[in-house]
Order: sequence, then structure tokens, then C-alpha cells
Amino acid sequence: MGRYYALNDGEKPVVADAIAEHYSPLGPSDRVPTAPVSVCAALADKIDSLVGFFAIDEKPTGSKDPFALRRAALGVIRLVVENGLRLPLFTLFQFAHAQFKPGTLSGDPKRVAEDLMEFFADRLKVHLREKGVRHDLVNAVFALGDEDDLVRLLARVDALREFLESDDGANLLVAYRRAANIVRIEEKKDGIAYAGPADEAALAEDEEKALYRALAEVRGAAGHALKAERFAEAMAALARLRRPVDAFFDKVTVNTDQPAIRVNRLKLLAEIGAAMGEVADFARIEG
Repeated sequence: MGRYYALNDGEKPVVADAIAEHYSPLGPSDRVPTAPVSVCAALADKIDSLVGFFAIDEKPTGSKDPFALRRAALGVIRLVVENGLRLPLFTLFQFAHAQFKPGTLSGDPKRVAEDLMEFFADRLKVHLREKGVRHDLVNAVFALGDEDDLVRLLARVDALREFLESDDGANLLVAYRRAANIVRIEEKKDGIAYAGPADEAALAEDEEKALYRALAEVRGAAGHALKAERFAEAMAALARLRRPVDAFFDKVTVNTDQPAIRVNRLKLLAEIGAAMGEVADFARIEG
């Protein structure tokens, strides 16, 4: 009815349509607005509600969601993803918090934004699961802690999925787990953390030297690709680690009886996890 009133009062059609569409999408099968004014109105309505209720600690609990905040979050996700909008949600949530009259809300803007990002992560997993996307891949990307652009996040998830479906990706995941397990066991036994760059001068075997060089090359290539948002290229760079990692495990004894060399090799193994961790948190991947 608002649309008809607006048209009757001489408002522009785009404004009248935005009034009619600002509740959309109402559900997972409802049409998503695409007109810019309609999209802005729909996003503003939902984000205002989400930030306001989260800031007064009125969050959904269990099956109870009296203010339909789960539906609002799903609406924001669909509006952003299906329209290809590059929105920094964390910043946007804090901006929305600042629009309330001072003293109206009790929540800290940053904390509210953090809570909402966690809430959105859960809603996104549900949304993607219905589309057949593995939730652990979403976890692996969200765990990086600096991703609030849903379009970019989904591009990373898609590239990660394709990588893990390849032979190189699947085998590198196995090697990553092997390296991580060795480092974790030895750290627990020794009571120290093995991190930081390995000492190139202390490398003795050809295979560990080759792995050291490969790690440097891969981290550089993957880093450049990530900055340019070429995520498939970043995964392809990681794939180049497979052979040197396999060769290392075939030929090199990590727990040698020479303490300095052992420590250096453990640091080298830790660097495998560090290099891969710039692309996704592979520890979150299941199966």
C-alpha cells in the first residue's frame, strides 16, 4: 500500500518501488530487489534492526527469534551476494550503531559488530549448506579473522573447494596435517613453540633446501594473488608445495639426534602451516 500512496503523492517510481520492496526478501525463495534505491532501503531496514537489537542484547536464542533477526540476516546476505555488492560489513555495522541517538544503545560498537559477524557467519553457513557448500570451508576462510566482504569470502570459499577437489589439493592437505601433527607433538614434548623462519644455513639435505626455496616462492606468489583477489591463482601457488613437501617427508628425518638441525627442521615444518594459513585455516577443514 505504501507504494500506491507514494505514487499518489507524486513520488518517483523508484522511490515508490523501494517502499514496496524494502521488506524483501522475506524468505529463502522470495525475490531479491535489484534496483539501487530498493536495495539501499532493504539493507538499511535490516541492518538498522540487527544492530539495534544486538546492541540491547536482544539476540535470537535457540528456536526463539521474536524479532525475525535470522531472517533479516539472511536477507542482508542475499541482497549483498546476489547483487554482487562489495560491502565491508564490520565497518557498516559500526556506522549503523553510530546513527542511533547517543545513550540509546548500551553496547560497544565494535563488540556489537563482532557479535553480528559471528551471527552472520552462522547464517551464511546455513544458507550455503542449502546450496551444497561445505560449512567447514566457510569456517576455514572466516577463521582468517579479517574477511567481512561476503562476495570476496564466497570467491575464496569457491577457490578453496576447487583446490581441495584436485589431487594436489587433497594430497597437500594430508601433508599439511602430517606436518602440523609433528610440530604439535614436539612442541608439547619440548614445552616451546616452533615458529619463525628456518635458518637456511643450517639446512643439510637437498630436500629440505628445496622445500625452503619452494616456501619462499609460494608465499610470495600466493601473497600477490591474494592482494589482487585472484584466489584460484593463490591456490595454484599452494599446489606447487606438494612435490617438495612429499620429497621432504620421503627423505628427511625430522627428529634427528642433532638438536640444532632438529629444531630447524621443525621450524621448516611450521612454515608449511604458516604459508597455507595465509590462504585459509586448513586446520578447520574436515574429512
